[in-house]
Amino acid sequence: MNDEQRFPRLEGSRLKALAHPLRTQLLDALSAYGPATASALGERLGESSGATSYHLRQLERAGFVREDPRRGSGRERWWERVPESIWVDPVDLPVGSAERMASDLVVQEWERTRRRRLDDFLRQGEQLLSSEWVRASTMSSMNISLTKEQLTALGDELMAVAESYKERHQDQTGEGVRSVEVHLDLFPIVDAEERRDVGGAGKNS
Repeated sequence: MNDEQRFPRLEGSRLKALAHPLRTQLLDALSAYGPATASALGERLGESSGATSYHLRQLERAGFVREDPRRGSGRERWWERVPESIWVDPVDLPVGSAERMASDLVVQEWERTRRRRLDDFLRQGEQLLSSEWVRASTMSSMNISLTKEQLTALGDELMAVAESYKERHQDQTGEGVRSVEVHLDLFPIVDAEERRDVGGAGKNS
């Protein structure tokens, strides 16, 4: 089963609704840190509660977030992310189209967040976390010679393992539990000779 079968591709009005830097950051913060109020999210992201409240309502309309009825009292609303996997694939979207620009914005914002979090860990992890947590973390790179079909199979298998852990432990709480971020990067390496052969003349498959 490929990614498109397992995770329906985000497109249309939902893609456009997410295509705002603050909305992408809000959704990501709720994913990483759990339910929160608009005020708490504003403090975390350096935004006013008015701005976060507005964009949370837009995310709610698009089905990305919902009110958490287990928390809050009176006028204080707590928000949580709707549990779903989001797959953004711009490859088949026309360059310059509204959907392509929206897709690019979402992916770029996700990538900025990923780089920032990794940088935070590298700079401060040993000071803020126990040595056991630092040793349990892994940053690994390897080069493998694969066909397109083998690369697809590798991605499917690794994603299946990650998804099985998510399904079993997504709502786990208690002592010794921390929010953990998982990154998986798979891509064919293009060397200098191949770039010269293509000569910038469009997409090569």
